[in-house]
Amino acid sequence: MKVLVAEDNPVTRRLLQRSLERWDYEVVVASDGTEARQILFSSDAPKLAILDWIMPGIDGVEICRDLRQRDCASYIYTLLLTSKATREDLLKGLAAGADDYLVKPIDPLELQARLRSGQRILALQDQLIAARESMREQATRDPLTGVWNRREALDVLQREFHRARRLHAPLVVVMLDLDHFKRINDTRGHQAGDAVLTEVARRLLTVMRPYDSLGRYGGEEFMVIAPGCDAQSGLELAERLRESVAAAPVSLLCDSLAVTLSLGVASLADDADPESLIHRADQALYSAKNAGRNRYALA
Repeated sequence: MKVLVAEDNPVTRRLLQRSLERWDYEVVVASDGTEARQILFSSDAPKLAILDWIMPGIDGVEICRDLRQRDCASYIYTLLLTSKATREDLLKGLAAGADDYLVKPIDPLELQARLRSGQRILALQDQLIAARESMREQATRDPLTGVWNRREALDVLQREFHRARRLHAPLVVVMLDLDHFKRINDTRGHQAGDAVLTEVARRLLTVMRPYDSLGRYGGEEFMVIAPGCDAQSGLELAERLRESVAAAPVSLLCDSLAVTLSLGVASLADDADPESLIHRADQALYSAKNAGRNRYALA
């Protein structure tokens, strides 16, 4: 693990560096508070910091205070080194945001133990962040296909709708539905149906732009939100989406299955709200189905 040593005394700084390298830490050094602050506010900042209380430029307590005031998900565990041993001084350091402290002269074994405690706390924080991200994914992603779920897709559309209105920019919604999907479930089973949905979502994503959004609207129906697209670009997108699925059969466990899509395209017009845009795309989708499927229609 990378650790910062910020100490203006060159002898103490070198002794700390040697000890830390012997314990297999990757050491970054700073000789004053200004340099230490720059390192800790960089994109690849160490997660452990040993800060001398009194340094030229900025002292360790002020650095701790600045770290705790910034808006950053990555936590930096700070250990203050001080010759101030009074209760009032130590409380001041902890109140500023220091996680721990050591009183000089430094006992190497105590320093090693304090750093191990810091590592355990950082490991717990990483676990909490991972759990939070997992919960966020579960709340916003469709568990089968991995694309946005219906609620998140509608939230994306709400944001893009109002942004397009504000900037007088074009916006397209494509509603698409797998043709004869019920037949797949009835004849091949729901496991085959799930495999088809997963593969279709994967193929759709390969022909979309990075800033387009794909959501599973419900069952076998998906919604694509394409900001910056006018009607003509929307039709070209619909053809790419259709072709990505129809071009090759979907491989199943024992065989393969030809799958096609019907698509409805709606370009932002005088719609009062996102629901109106979805409704027009849905109407176009049903027009495509009524015209024979495996095709798209423009609202």
